[in-house]
Amino acid sequence: MTSVTHLECSLCKKNFQAGKPWNLCECGGPLLVRYDLAQMKEAWKRDDIAKGPNSMWRYAPALPVVQPEHIVSLGEGMTPVLKAPRTAKRIGAKDLWIKDEGLNPTGSFKARGLSCAVSMCVELGLNRLAIPSAGNAASALACYAAAAGLEAHIFMPQDVPQSNFIECKAYGAHVTLVNGLISDCGRIVGERKAKEGWFEVSTLKEPYRIEGKKTMGYEIAEQLGWELPDAIFYPTGGGVGMIGMWKAFDEMEAMGWIGPKRPKMIAVQAAGCQPVVRAYEQGAERSTFYDGATTLASGLRVPKPLGDFLVLEAVRKSGGTAIAVSDQELVDAGIELATEDGIFAAPEGSACVVAAQRLIEQGLLKAEDKIVIYNTGSGLKYLEAYSTRFPRNAAGEADKLGGLITPR
Repeated sequence: MTSVTHLECSLCKKNFQAGKPWNLCECGGPLLVRYDLAQMKEAWKRDDIAKGPNSMWRYAPALPVVQPEHIVSLGEGMTPVLKAPRTAKRIGAKDLWIKDEGLNPTGSFKARGLSCAVSMCVELGLNRLAIPSAGNAASALACYAAAAGLEAHIFMPQDVPQSNFIECKAYGAHVTLVNGLISDCGRIVGERKAKEGWFEVSTLKEPYRIEGKKTMGYEIAEQLGWELPDAIFYPTGGGVGMIGMWKAFDEMEAMGWIGPKRPKMIAVQAAGCQPVVRAYEQGAERSTFYDGATTLASGLRVPKPLGDFLVLEAVRKSGGTAIAVSDQELVDAGIELATEDGIFAAPEGSACVVAAQRLIEQGLLKAEDKIVIYNTGSGLKYLEAYSTRFPRNAAGEADKLGGLITPR
């Protein structure tokens, strides 16, 4: 089913045997799954994909699970690519598309990565999993662990969106709220995992979440007729989705499915937490810890992404850029996108609308460029963020917002 040959350190290029549980390389580098792409080119044809399931597992030959019975799937992937004509007109774009990942199980793109990672945990016999998360990854792990009958131990900042906390509890996960950021949650998992017997599924600290997320790259190519867009805007907290898509583009080119053209990869961050933007502007290969990180877009509140060097590589090689957006801008943009085109995006996704408008105005992108914005989650998971614009604390507030009717 799969053509995995080995795992490779993204930093020192050391090889690791496939079919064993791994976290990071000894040098601290994340591990990447490598495939026999020449064999895949012969055995797996692009035209055969449509015969597969209507989920990300239609790309199973490019995913690491060996035995199909180990796949834990809830229908993730194959999310729609939607036109947003009124938003496009407002920001000066003529060919704007929204890849709506909010329609995945648990309401975010995290379902892709955790479907693949949990499937591999089943295959490798790992049954106690732990994750630090800003919210949506925790929900996805709790969900897929429940579907697989595995234990999930979750550490989240105490101000995590209520939807994420309730989801994790409903799925039966062991949840700990931490007075701090995702980096503090990660430190706790790292300190306790050996004693507790947990396998850590932190972002890029295991090699399989990225494999699930790379299907966003395969999928956008298939949905656009195997012609990649001119620009991809991606909300960048940990940045694994961008890293995964960049990897997918290389794999598809090696199999002859696409040519060498690549989209400009645009990393979008929040003004209150922009380590990748700062590193890009400074010409640095790695970011530094972003002190005092704060943003309403919880998925962007990652003060030091582990895979920052891979994100920066994709941005620079593609001729893209990194850009930061204020909380007020991203909330306003989310409401405008919902009002204008009926897409209620996560604030991480709406930040990309602001970024696209700015780059068109600056001339980095042309109005006629085909632009794809990744909305990584549903706005329904961020009601606290959007409630800053729609308070309902008293009858007077509700009345001002459109009328409060008291039954007789």
